Amino acid sequence: MAIIVEHDKRKSEILEKSLELFCNEGFDDVTFQKIADACGVTRTTLYIYFKNKQEIFVWSIKHLTNQIEKKLVEIINDGTIQPDECLKRVVCCIVNECGTHYRLFKVLLPYLISLEKIGINPGERIRRRVIRIKHFLNTIIINGQNAGIFKKVPIKVLNDMFYGMIETTMYRIAITDKFDVDEICAVVELSVDGITIK
Repeated sequence: MAIIVEHDKRKSEILEKSLELFCNEGFDDVTFQKIADACGVTRTTLYIYFKNKQEIFVWSIKHLTNQIEKKLVEIINDGTIQPDECLKRVVCCIVNECGTHYRLFKVLLPYLISLEKIGINPGERIRRRVIRIKHFLNTIIINGQNAGIFKKVPIKVLNDMFYGMIETTMYRIAITDKFDVDEICAVVELSVDGITIK
């Protein structure tokens, strides 16, 4: 009897195990063979799903960000949460996820620098991955202003402020090794309280 392979499940497992391998060993030290070995498949099987390790790396990050986006959508779609609390939870959820996956940022920074060296704009790659986060922030801010909960500050200014807190987390993780999720979430809470109409 033939074995039925659930390709979506296998691809997801490959991406999760590959991301862990990249985080542990760094992008440059991971080979296609190491990925195949970590996933318990042959190189030939791995080629069915991906053409090279760069594609696996990019897809593993997309896989992770898609999982995070699902958590954010759950928070945003919870009709029992007021916009001020929603904004706090969404930004702190992202900050927490950055803290949980801090090793990824150590791999991501050199990878982005290597892209720039070969003429690929890393900023464009980053913008494509964060556009959904900025959209989520806009949605919450607009809902809060329409409900009379947030002050009528330009939406772009507020979006930049809260997204800046996320970027600060990423910077601290990737460059300084000094990040405190609770500290950043305290700043988020204070900032949300500052734009909330009492």
